[in-house]
Amino acid sequence: MARSPADSDAIARAAARLFVDRGYAATTVRDIAAAADVDPAVVIRRFGSKEALFLRTMESEELARAWRATLDGPLDTFGERCAAALLDSRQDTQGVFLALLRASDAEGIGSRLRDAHEERFVAPLRERLGGGDAADLRARLAAAAAGGLLYALWAVGDEALDADRDALVRCYGAVIQAAIA
Repeated sequence: MARSPADSDAIARAAARLFVDRGYAATTVRDIAAAADVDPAVVIRRFGSKEALFLRTMESEELARAWRATLDGPLDTFGERCAAALLDSRQDTQGVFLALLRASDAEGIGSRLRDAHEERFVAPLRERLGGGDAADLRARLAAAAAGGLLYALWAVGDEALDADRDALVRCYGAVIQAAIA
């Protein structure tokens, strides 16, 4: 079995693939180790736990980048930019979103997901909206609306929403925009 400095990358790639394909509960440390061609002890040494490895590999950098870029533009067009960014982020985001959704009730995962949601989505938008209690509620509503779109498209598979991208960006953008208004 390999034990090179590249082990961490191989483990992370194997874990990400298995978590997306099988889900958190059905993926074992042994499965990850076998796919990465390392001993299971190496997985734990490098990442600490299956939970920590899951959370690290299930971060959608693509979605986080899109969210940051959306925050940078004018607030009066935020909703449409947000809807467009969500729809355009499908490359790795769908598998990650669904894996996170399926694992959200696993011990230790739900609380970490709430922390990540707060740090990556709610807090930056709250700051952009000017802070305070009203901004906090508006940021939470916008983040919930954004997550709702992904849920409808990817968990439920509502194909009618996926038919006309431009119409969806306009209409759902208005929903998100109303949340921050």
